[in-house]
Amino acid sequence: MDGMDETSKRILEPYQYLLQLPGKQVRTKLSQAFNHWLNVPEDKIQVCRSDLAFPRMSAWAPSDALGRRVVCGTEYATVRYVGSVPPTAGIWLGVEWDDPQRGKHDGTYEGTQYFKCRHPRGGSFIRPNKANFGVDFLTAVKDRYGLNDEQDGTENTLVFGKKTVEFVGMDSIVEQQSQLNQLVDISVRECAVSHAGQKEEIGRTCSNIRHINLSKNLISSWETVTAIASQVQNLETLNISENKMKFPSTSTSVSSVFSKLKILALNQTEITWTEVLICAPGWPALEELYLTSNNITVLERPGNDVLQTLKLLDLSDNHLPDGNQLHLIAHLPRLEQLILRNTGISSIHFPDAGFGCKTKMFPSLKRLAINDNKISQWSSINELDKLPSLRSLQCHNNPFMDTEKNPETLRQLIIAKISQLEVLNKSEILPAERKGAELDYRKIFGNEWLAAGGNWNPEKNKPSEEFLAAHPRYSSLCLKYGAPEEGELKGQQPLTLKNQLLTLTIRCPENPEQKPVEKKLPESMTIQKVKGLLYRLLKIPGSELKLSYESSKLEGKEVELDNDLKPLQFYSIENGDCVLVRW
Repeated sequence: MDGMDETSKRILEPYQYLLQLPGKQVRTKLSQAFNHWLNVPEDKIQVCRSDLAFPRMSAWAPSDALGRRVVCGTEYATVRYVGSVPPTAGIWLGVEWDDPQRGKHDGTYEGTQYFKCRHPRGGSFIRPNKANFGVDFLTAVKDRYGLNDEQDGTENTLVFGKKTVEFVGMDSIVEQQSQLNQLVDISVRECAVSHAGQKEEIGRTCSNIRHINLSKNLISSWETVTAIASQVQNLETLNISENKMKFPSTSTSVSSVFSKLKILALNQTEITWTEVLICAPGWPALEELYLTSNNITVLERPGNDVLQTLKLLDLSDNHLPDGNQLHLIAHLPRLEQLILRNTGISSIHFPDAGFGCKTKMFPSLKRLAINDNKISQWSSINELDKLPSLRSLQCHNNPFMDTEKNPETLRQLIIAKISQLEVLNKSEILPAERKGAELDYRKIFGNEWLAAGGNWNPEKNKPSEEFLAAHPRYSSLCLKYGAPEEGELKGQQPLTLKNQLLTLTIRCPENPEQKPVEKKLPESMTIQKVKGLLYRLLKIPGSELKLSYESSKLEGKEVELDNDLKPLQFYSIENGDCVLVRW
């Protein structure tokens, strides 16, 4: 309304809300009619947005431009400077690009430093009309869901004194409002959302929202998130990942804005763990928290009033090389799933529990992911057996796995070392596979057990502390299955010796739909181990397998593989033979 006299402003003010109605035709007709009626230059009332739902860019910058997020084309940046850059004329924005390769300098121009960048070539100067400062939340929602497009509708008129203003699409507006109120799950990812908009407008227009995806927008502060969420009464899921924003640095009064929030994603937001704990009192019902790629390097122990309902925590792609940092979050009472992929962890240790005992740390932890880390010692795998509730483990791409070249043997060792594990690297461990793994483990390390002071006589069985540290489950396996017999240990090959591989065809004669599979198996592999492999390979339900084999040398005959503890070589199986599987 700039440029109008006071009388015109006073006349027009009651009808300004009409300019906010959805639909390009509605706003365009209003603009044309009001401009003609009041004889106001057309560029003084701007009601049209671009087809991309971005506001009209101008040569001036918003008064709060400093620190705000902007997008230029497809590149995101943060405004670090607003002002002149002599000897050029006019206003410039100094921006720090998210992609440092996009910039030209560190905020210094001709010897004067106007702003600072973390990267020596992360900054640039751009004119304000090149920067998109974003739109409000509701505008983005309407445009994302096609509710700002031109729609045909019944013509309507409204009389202002002697002036008549024509409206188009009034009936469709009511329909649009109804559609917005039906939305439960809203995604406005990459829609340049930068602010909440008019107070209470979201709550009036989208009253049934429960899930919001606000990722990769132009949100620059936690206050903006709070302003949006405060208008959503039943918000359960919120994703604000890939928004680089400022978080509170000191404790604030706890409000009920996020009282029903269960799932929160803050990936790539540059939040620190300290800031998480400052905000956490406002998340009393939170169950899942995603914090990947935030450069979190230090953890702190949460107070007894925060994160007490948390069931899942994802800290992947942060730098936490000191495994003892985990002790600081080990007493979250309901934490069931902990994801620590690519965090640089090199060891895991629970010092409160000895060999064969359970730790009080992570009392509810069922699922643990430690893929892509630097764990090099088997002792860390031994420690995982101390977790009382652990059922699932992902541990691919760690150096300790390179100590055993055979992937099947590697899997068997992990299964034998962690007693309650049910799923390993996303593959179910069936009872038959566990039994085979534990029997083999007991036999493989039998000679080492004897050399360390083990004995078949219980009174003389005193294996060394060193042996028990390396094999803390060995004693319990001996109690479960009995100590390995002397005959079992004779001629036992060293674990690291590469056994000869047999190329075998696996066939299911009673299930013709199951295509034959060719596998290479060590000749020393026990029948029990072969069964465990076949359960996974053929996705067979948990029924007892019956194995036999056919050989070209025994044409027309099948040899039953009836002893689970015997290796393949015991049955004289050779390359090219066919293993038959029934259940």
